[in-house]
Amino acid sequence: MKLLITGGAGFIGSNFIRYILNKYSDYWIINFDIVSYCANFENLKDIEKNPRYKFIKGDICDEKLVNKIFQKEKPDFVVNFAAESHVDRSILEPKKFTRTNILGTHTLLETARKYGVKKFEHISTDEVYGTIKKEEFKETDVLLPNSPYAVSKAGADLLARAYYKTFGLPVLITRSSNNFGPYQFPEKLISLFITNLLENKKVPLYGKGLNIRDWIYVLDNCSGIDTVLHKGEIGEIYNIGGGNEFTNLEIAKFILKELSKDESFIEYIKDRPGHDFRYALDTRKIKKLGWKPEHKFGEAIRKTAKWYKENASWWEKIKSGEYLKYYKKQYKNL
Repeated sequence: MKLLITGGAGFIGSNFIRYILNKYSDYWIINFDIVSYCANFENLKDIEKNPRYKFIKGDICDEKLVNKIFQKEKPDFVVNFAAESHVDRSILEPKKFTRTNILGTHTLLETARKYGVKKFEHISTDEVYGTIKKEEFKETDVLLPNSPYAVSKAGADLLARAYYKTFGLPVLITRSSNNFGPYQFPEKLISLFITNLLENKKVPLYGKGLNIRDWIYVLDNCSGIDTVLHKGEIGEIYNIGGGNEFTNLEIAKFILKELSKDESFIEYIKDRPGHDFRYALDTRKIKKLGWKPEHKFGEAIRKTAKWYKENASWWEKIKSGEYLKYYKKQYKNL
């Protein structure tokens, strides 16, 4: 079985590639990634020489290149992780998010239809639903996204659904809650807070820190995506949540305690525009496929903090900008 993974040099994509190669001895992976600021080849350094792994540099909006890859590689499955994904950046550069997340996904869908892939799994987010005060979002709920990032992901979801409904493309969609774990670019809340504290710096907390998120350890999301890919019903959407709802302030306190810091390291800053108050997912649908999260939150936070402690050279190069200069030079001719 041959899988085309888009955005595989990023956080979730790289963890998923490693997960698949470890689980299936007869699966081949083509990793197609543009190598943006948050991609990092060190995420996959341990498998780059694996004979079942191949990397291709490129943009999912490049129709000519995407067609060439599908024609040559003939993937059975496509798993689309490729996306601009940071809300704060989407507020500063919304057009960039529209281009990659909507137009890029459209290019992949159209090419997958042309070459008759067996399955197209589109990776989305709980942010497409908007915010909810009580209860949990179901897969059938109306989408009311509030940030340019969330809107662009919702648009991609609807395009994927349309390609199933109109053209019969075998599409699957997953929407996960906030991921955390090894190899996460240190701009997201947990990875930023851990690395800041390891540098003896304060952690920036929006508003009063009372916004609520559900958190899932990245390997639990990977197993959920894998479950949907192999057991999900074509044309369906599946929520993947960890069942770990905490305020951002509670998350900060967890990390402070784990790294032996006090609350003087919290810096309260002005809230960002359109900041959703709470996300929560109803995961009964995917659990009917036999999936459930395996990692308890406290254990996963400790494991994540330990990884960042032991891999300081990985994130220090990122935060200094050193790694980006290196990879631009190293891969400019690919």
